[in-house]
Amino acid sequence: MDTTTSNSGNEDHSPMLTSSSSSSNCLITYTTNQSQKFSTPDYEQTSEHFLETFSTWDDREQLVFVENLLKHMHSHQHGQINAFLLPMLQRDFIGQLSARSLEHIAEKILGYLDDRSLISTELVCREWYHVISAGMLWKKIIERKVQSDSLWQGLANRRGWTKYLFRQILTSSETPKTHEFYRNLYPKIMQDIDQIETNWRTGNFQIEKIQCRSQNSKGVYCLQYDDEKIVSGLRDNTIKIWDRKTLECTKVLTGHNGSVLCLQYDEKVIVTGSSDSTVRVWNVKTGELINTLLHHCEAVLHLRFCDGTMVTCSKDRSIAVWQMNSPSDITIRRVLVGHRAAVNVVDFDEKYIVSASGDRTIKVWDTTTCEFVRTLLGHKRGIACLQYRDKIVVSGSSDNTIRIWDIECGACLRILEGHDELVRCIRFDSKRIVSGAYDGKIKVWDLVAALDPRSQSSLCIRTLTEHTGRVFRLQFDEFQIVSSSHDDTILCFNFLNDSPTTEDSSKVTTATPMNSTS
Repeated sequence: MDTTTSNSGNEDHSPMLTSSSSSSNCLITYTTNQSQKFSTPDYEQTSEHFLETFSTWDDREQLVFVENLLKHMHSHQHGQINAFLLPMLQRDFIGQLSARSLEHIAEKILGYLDDRSLISTELVCREWYHVISAGMLWKKIIERKVQSDSLWQGLANRRGWTKYLFRQILTSSETPKTHEFYRNLYPKIMQDIDQIETNWRTGNFQIEKIQCRSQNSKGVYCLQYDDEKIVSGLRDNTIKIWDRKTLECTKVLTGHNGSVLCLQYDEKVIVTGSSDSTVRVWNVKTGELINTLLHHCEAVLHLRFCDGTMVTCSKDRSIAVWQMNSPSDITIRRVLVGHRAAVNVVDFDEKYIVSASGDRTIKVWDTTTCEFVRTLLGHKRGIACLQYRDKIVVSGSSDNTIRIWDIECGACLRILEGHDELVRCIRFDSKRIVSGAYDGKIKVWDLVAALDPRSQSSLCIRTLTEHTGRVFRLQFDEFQIVSSSHDDTILCFNFLNDSPTTEDSSKVTTATPMNSTS
């Protein structure tokens, strides 16, 4: 960007001011009037005497005198004085800081600007552009976005420009990146973000398929993924771990005597629940079985753990709250009873535990005291799934609908209709809801529009029909959906791609795993 052209005639490089034209007109008028002959005799001599006297007064006396003087003048004279004062009051503070070798303060000030303001600021003058360039402010604004926004962080990792941020990690053959690199990188990032949003709305994705090839009963009931692996729980009683890049099966965990219905992992452990009524804890790195928890008397249908607390629910209609002191030291803290049918799903944060049941109700409990708070009523049939986050609960039911709730008042904010069979799994973030159902379809919904009571537009953004069986579980982020099904496959829908939207926009890559049973 050549910013010097627009200011080539501005020798002192001061910032452009909106009032410059009116100020110059005023100065011209003032100079013209000053050159005219005054009607009062001895005006110049008398005014010089007044100015000499004025200069002998202190600041307060001068201000009082000028205030009284202004009161004796007409309004049109006030306007002329105001126009004359404006350019005297304006200061190029950025340029002056730079001239006094205080560029670091100027950089700090401009560093608070957003991207649009920074673009405008670059055009003010050479000095301002130099401060932005020398201070690497475009690099800093990108770093700020990466630290605060998961979409930016994910793009940095996937596109490979993370190594150019913060403390640059360069090879011996690479040179440090200049201001222009980051200035040009920013619009490319924005283009990527716009393309991702377009891909979600148009169904433009690449798809990878894992054929699980279960030896006995087929079906993948649950999963969780990160950038390195996918952990899945299967109907054939095993937990299989897949390499995220090669899609190869790297480990098979055995020990359950029934289907693995639910799981969650962190950096230390994998916790699984099964139709054999047990909860098992495994070492996430080695796959070694660490602990087996015996409490529920029927199938463990769902579980969640966070910050030393775990909540499990069961077909036996109960909810168990556990204290996780360590992987080998997990004890029951409280059992919650109140549902009249199997409790299919639980979720919680530091304030509430939320449970949903085949009895058509969602119940809310206090996380600290485990006391019952309220019941959310509305679904016509049993509830199969829910997620709770930021005062919002989204649930899916065998009445084929999705409901959005305000957890604080218990009100149903919106009903989403579109699935033809039971809604089996659901997840949402700040933008979207993604649901999977027994009709084999995955639907993407506009959460922002759904929360707006004035919105009358179609809330279903896209329907994906790549599975050939019931959809059991899914997880998603800004770039992808990973789902599992009764058809014994795991599908990865990647929305970060540059291929044009076509009638058949999905590119399929299939992985065939090893048939490991150990």
